[in-house]
Amino acid sequence: MVEKSARVLTPGPDEPAVAKHGATGPQTDTEREFAELLAGVVRVERVPVDSHFFDDLCANSLVMAQFCARVRKRADLPSVSMKDIYHHPTVRSLATALADTAPADAESAPVRSSVTASPAVVTQAGTLRYVLCGILQFLLFLGYSLAAAFVAARGYSWISAGSDVIDIYLRSVVCGGVGFVGLCTFPIVAKWILIGRWKTREFPVWGLTYLRFWTVKVLLHANPMVFLVGNPLYVLYLRALGARIGKGVTILSRTVPVCTDLLTIGAGTVIRKDSFFLCYRAHAGRIQTGPVTLGRDVFIGEKTVLDIDTSMGDGAQLGHSSSLHSGQAVPGGERWHGSPAQRTELDYVRIPPARCGTLRRAGFGLVTLLQLFLLGVPLTVGGVYMLLTQVPALSDRMGPGAGDFASADLYVDALVVSSVLFFGFVVVGLAVLFTVPRLLNLVIKPDKVYPLYGFHYSTHRAITRMTNIKFFKWLFGDSSYIVHYLRGLGYDLSKVEQTGSNFGTEVQHETPYLCSVGSGTMIADGLSIVNADFSSTSFRVSRASIGPHNFLGNNIAFPSGAKTGDNCLLATKVMIPLDGEMREGVGLLGSPCFEIPRSVERDSRFDHLRTGAEFRRALAAKNRYNIRSMALFLIVRWLYFFVLTVIALADVDLYDFFGQVLIAAFLVFSLAFTPVYFALVERAIVAFRGLQPRLCSIYDPYFWWHERLWKVPDEWLNVFNGTPFKNVIWRLLGVRLGRRVFDDGCYLTERMLTTIGDDCTLNAGSKIQCHSQEDGTFKSDRSTIGDGCTLGVGSHVHYGVTMGDGAVLAPDSFLMKGEEVPQHARWGGNPAAEMRDVPSRPPALMPKG
Repeated sequence: MVEKSARVLTPGPDEPAVAKHGATGPQTDTEREFAELLAGVVRVERVPVDSHFFDDLCANSLVMAQFCARVRKRADLPSVSMKDIYHHPTVRSLATALADTAPADAESAPVRSSVTASPAVVTQAGTLRYVLCGILQFLLFLGYSLAAAFVAARGYSWISAGSDVIDIYLRSVVCGGVGFVGLCTFPIVAKWILIGRWKTREFPVWGLTYLRFWTVKVLLHANPMVFLVGNPLYVLYLRALGARIGKGVTILSRTVPVCTDLLTIGAGTVIRKDSFFLCYRAHAGRIQTGPVTLGRDVFIGEKTVLDIDTSMGDGAQLGHSSSLHSGQAVPGGERWHGSPAQRTELDYVRIPPARCGTLRRAGFGLVTLLQLFLLGVPLTVGGVYMLLTQVPALSDRMGPGAGDFASADLYVDALVVSSVLFFGFVVVGLAVLFTVPRLLNLVIKPDKVYPLYGFHYSTHRAITRMTNIKFFKWLFGDSSYIVHYLRGLGYDLSKVEQTGSNFGTEVQHETPYLCSVGSGTMIADGLSIVNADFSSTSFRVSRASIGPHNFLGNNIAFPSGAKTGDNCLLATKVMIPLDGEMREGVGLLGSPCFEIPRSVERDSRFDHLRTGAEFRRALAAKNRYNIRSMALFLIVRWLYFFVLTVIALADVDLYDFFGQVLIAAFLVFSLAFTPVYFALVERAIVAFRGLQPRLCSIYDPYFWWHERLWKVPDEWLNVFNGTPFKNVIWRLLGVRLGRRVFDDGCYLTERMLTTIGDDCTLNAGSKIQCHSQEDGTFKSDRSTIGDGCTLGVGSHVHYGVTMGDGAVLAPDSFLMKGEEVPQHARWGGNPAAEMRDVPSRPPALMPKG
């Protein structure tokens, strides 16, 4: 699956592969039509019906996607998916397998179309309603900022009246505790006042009902209780919001359910991290809410999606990298996996229980509260006060006239403060990460079962949080230096061969001390190493080993005990197998996964860059370039922090005249300045020109330059989810974006190669990725999403894709490179294909009013 363009992959008509099978002719009309269409795609005179698509014709998945698209345009031929291509890799085997679905007579047989029988009608909001919604959202943010500024100012004044250190500490305990309880309680009160109880319904985006929905959603996401995921207190918080949750439930996912009254979780259920169970989705310009019901002792694996109107019976399991589409129900005691899920015999609960009763959970929650109220919150609040009063550069700001923007002292003080804080964090942070977690790890023994909510559990969670800090992976990722950083954390990389791109910027783990990666392996972004097992009462850490000479695509959950060995290609969003024989020398695609060719005929133009002296020179040049990129983006981040420091110091000086209004103004300024600043940075990197599709080696200077775009900070984008302002930001970043697009949390990797039409609906966790990096080869191309399209929760769109107007991609689906989705079609699955049986929603969920 090494990426190549159709032109590069096209063999000539006289090449040996064709000549070898030249005597074999088609025996049916379907074989003949398939052969003619494929010959047109690969640009040969004819294609023997028993020629292997990949081995003989040297095609790849991009070329075969073009073939599938041409077949789907023929009403007299059966629809072909990429999964069909891999399962039946010759014209004859493909035609035979699809014979039952092909019409016998194009005149009399019903035409099989990719268009659904009753395509969803996109609800188009008027421009006036769209603009008014944005204005009201800004006013709500402004009001919240003023309220927060008022509380912060009063709290600071009260703490500053303390007579000594003890008095200041006690006042910080009271003030911080009241503030924390207020922040946690306010979303609960707002939910019950604005919404009441969530019910199954639909309503259009950008209206008043949506505004109330958005307000509650934003308050829930900004709540500090999110940091207590994995703690029994988080379960109590969801109950206060209306969720029906039984005893002994463990929730490890930081994705907050919004419509909590529609969430039911039975006792003893476990939900792993990075799982979506939102109880709502956006579809065709409307928000649809619906129930998610989980019975007792249910297991939900990592990187899963539970759509609305789904349920699981008592003792049911859903494996990693899987999803339940709307209307799916897993019977009690059954194990399912895949996207959409299907039955399996594999047991995903691989750890015995331990003693963990109600008293233990209550004690753990109580200790957490004591740590928060007596240590965490007062040290934070009191620390800010001490910083403002004891640091000369800050305390001097309190004097009159010190905040003059024309004063050089203001900028000198800001320079000192921002430099000490920012670069001090980098140096001290690295020192802490390389030492403290190693000391904590001494008390955690591999393969030993520990009960939840005790000392060992707290230690393990501390290790996980500390070693998964995103800043340093962002700094060192996509370079040779990420290897040294991960090795410093504790990864077993003793046999790793440097490639300059061994890891991306997004890699996470449960514990770094039980991660092994073989030599010659390259890993793209989004890898999650699942080297800890959880039940509702116990946990255990164990080693996860990735074999040598592997390539791992994007967004993969790699569990311990994986049945993959040497020389495997693990495609984007693949479900890693945990049963069967050890896979070696193959590629794996899909969920559940199936075998594909490990690679096709390589492009020889890059061979000289992979070994020998040429490789060493190219790697050294890339390392030098990456060092400059790392230094550049440290300066970019520091400069951003410096500007905010200047404004903050000026606000401190003017506080006596304008009071808490200045605090609110600072929050508003930060909100506006952030997207403008980083948009200018990204535009400056590309010299204010657009990107163009590219095929090159990772040792091509173009690729090093392209990597810089991935280092531009963009985590701030989530603040604008569900607002018209995010569309403005996407346009600033170069996206060709239509009108009134609803973006609830989509991520675009190459903004300038992405086109999105009017009135599209982009759900939370969806992603449009206009590039691929496989086995040292980089390929980028444009992707186009037509008017009125919907991308489901957690869906992934690859490069070179075209979605026709009104098309729908189901949740957790993977739309492979080069695919063409017809207008108003509904596709889903991993890999995505046409979904002919479109589940209808219950009458209660149909649009009202």
